[in-house]
Amino acid sequence: MRIHILGICGTFMGGLAALARADGHEVSGSDENVYPPMSTQLEALGIELTVGYDPTALDPAPDLVLIGNALSRGNPCVERVLNERLPFASGPGWLGENYLSGRRVLAVAGTHGKTTTASMLAWILEHAGQAPGFLIGGMPTNFGVSARSGDDWFVVEADEYDTAFFDKRAKFVHYRPEVAILNNLEFDHADIYPDLGAIQQQFHHFVRTIAGNATILVNADDPALKGVIERGCWSQLGRFALSAEADWQVRMDEPAGRELTFQRAGQPVAELKWALTGRHNAMNALAALAAANAAGVAPEQAAAALADFQGVKRRLEFLGEVNGARVYDDFAHHPTAIRLTLEGLRRSIGGARILVALEPASNTMRGGHHRNELAPALAAADHVWFKTSEAMDWDPVEILARLEGQGRPRRQISNLLKDLREAVRPGDHVVFMSNQGFGNAPQRFVRGEE
Repeated sequence: MRIHILGICGTFMGGLAALARADGHEVSGSDENVYPPMSTQLEALGIELTVGYDPTALDPAPDLVLIGNALSRGNPCVERVLNERLPFASGPGWLGENYLSGRRVLAVAGTHGKTTTASMLAWILEHAGQAPGFLIGGMPTNFGVSARSGDDWFVVEADEYDTAFFDKRAKFVHYRPEVAILNNLEFDHADIYPDLGAIQQQFHHFVRTIAGNATILVNADDPALKGVIERGCWSQLGRFALSAEADWQVRMDEPAGRELTFQRAGQPVAELKWALTGRHNAMNALAALAAANAAGVAPEQAAAALADFQGVKRRLEFLGEVNGARVYDDFAHHPTAIRLTLEGLRRSIGGARILVALEPASNTMRGGHHRNELAPALAAADHVWFKTSEAMDWDPVEILARLEGQGRPRRQISNLLKDLREAVRPGDHVVFMSNQGFGNAPQRFVRGEE
């Protein structure tokens, strides 16, 4: 089958392209936002990529067009698909109906940590000899790809964002998991959800699709998820937590989180010494270990796998050194993720300086819905460079003032990099944060370019 994917450089659609290619389909795609690591993966797979949405990319007419959720009516390719009655589907719909059917699905849902937790879970199953398939919204370093077909078990990052312009249900209702993780829940995606209650409703729709003999693992520390489960749950329920009473618990035996003890029913079942840090990663690891146990992997074996877990690209990914300073690329774009990432780094490095370059690129951040939480989220940083743009619906001056003179707005990336290069000192830690490409600023900084 010839499949053309619109929005192919999105992390989900790019992973879908890899799966379709592995199954023998002829795959091509179009996108206007082309940047690593997804563009690199597509190139390595030999998938033909058209930059932009020229309708001639659909010549000759493909057998199927998969339409990403970033596209809407008025897009030239979408209009041609509709006008010429070409067969089309959403990515999540096609995945659920044509790929996950008959597989044993482990789905990872939540506002934060989906990519890291799904990557951990896939690696645990791989380490245990299960050879899982997976589709993850990032690039697990242990695998070097964001998706693969695999054997019986399949790990999928289960997103609450909408499916497509013609299907406004959340993506995760298409997946029908045997094991589901509900990692955490906060307000996000303000472009489609008016408040937290609307997102809770979508999570409960997900819960309602899960079989009675399937397992839901829920974060017992999270009050918003408690509200979801209280609406009704018909599946086998397990709880995991750092602080609350739960079936599964984790204890941080070292302040930065490099040493952990996992407990089940109050009894220690495994210990872990690893490279990752932070409370958030301790919880991600606990969720992955509990889900892997539901898939038949013993906790000790799961912990042994996590000891070799190498992280995920763009999740505090170390890029190199500049003038004796360590430089990282990070995907964090919600204030909670920003805060947890920086707090984890602070516990790890002590009093060394943290310099942050932040691009508020998500729809929610550009709209200013989290602006009042930004200054507290950045409290662990010593200096912050704030990438502004015409797309922002708010003025960051007030937020920068709350950073007590440590925040600087910059419209041009070249000026931001110039300032940063002049400020950096040996021993510093420089963190670039964006859920978009940031104009390749992290890579340009490491290469000495402006």
